[in-house]
Amino acid sequence: MALTLQEIEHLLVTQGPLQYGREAVSQLEHALQCAQLAEQAGESPATVAACLLHDLGHLLAPGGGTHEQDDLHQYVALPFLRSLLPDAVLEPIRLHVDAKRYLCTVEPGYWEALSPASQHSLVLQGGAFSGPEAERFASLPFAQEAIRLRRYDDHAKVPGLATPPLAHYLSAVRALAVEAPLSPA
Repeated sequence: MALTLQEIEHLLVTQGPLQYGREAVSQLEHALQCAQLAEQAGESPATVAACLLHDLGHLLAPGGGTHEQDDLHQYVALPFLRSLLPDAVLEPIRLHVDAKRYLCTVEPGYWEALSPASQHSLVLQGGAFSGPEAERFASLPFAQEAIRLRRYDDHAKVPGLATPPLAHYLSAVRALAVEAPLSPA
């Protein structure tokens, strides 16, 4: 079952204020901060949209993404978004957890710089890649976008940070969508 743009907005507005796992921000704050960091870095609209929606699977997963087990959130949202958004949005979402596993393997100090909650979730997600796994990941289409999304994700956990409103970033999603756009609110 595909989500419409209106349903995505509703999900973010109603479920987004929930706490983001063990972080000091809500799901919505995290999504907005991640999208803001991508936008400030001059990322493509597709990458900005991926940053906004990368953890949507936590909101769709049974139990609301408690972070006490791997909810496979990077995959959960894909069937709901596949008919709506292009691979340039979907693939970085699908790969953002593997990007964390990759960075732990190839970048000294990356693990130590992760928040305790990200370290905890990494263990649940399988830990750092082996060398061959990291090489395979790096060769995938959209791996570089996923790595950049991951870096924004890592820094999008600042309590009280001012961001543009959700409507601002939904316009990036709307511009990429293959369905009729949201009517102005």
